[in-house]
Amino acid sequence: MNDTNLTHYAATLLRVSLGTMALAHGLLKILVFTPAGTVGFFASLGLPAFLAYATIGIELVGGVALIAGLFTLYVSIAMIPILLGASYVHSSAGWMFSNEGGGWEFPAFWTVALVVQALLGNGAFALKLPSQAKREAGMAA
Repeated sequence: MNDTNLTHYAATLLRVSLGTMALAHGLLKILVFTPAGTVGFFASLGLPAFLAYATIGIELVGGVALIAGLFTLYVSIAMIPILLGASYVHSSAGWMFSNEGGGWEFPAFWTVALVVQALLGNGAFALKLPSQAKREAGMAA
């Protein structure tokens, strides 16, 4: 069965799942690894400290935005470089994320899911800012 009337619900399910995963990873970096620990890990990879803080911020704010359905296109696109970076960082550990050091298949799949989300849009039950609602109303007219 291929019912396009259900596409908005599928996009919502994907959006909320991606948002929950992003929020969980951001909270993990704050509550478990700590910001200092995350900065240390990024430094061990030769990355500047600001990227650790940017990653935490994008995961936290982006996760909440995706769950709410705000700026879905922009948040999905903003998260893609983070996941591409994670795929690269984990590439030396091989394919499976269960390998020591974590493989790259999980962040690669997450990257593809973000691209799909960006293409699908908000889906159902997304919050709309007044300016976004006006713009969409103007397009429909």
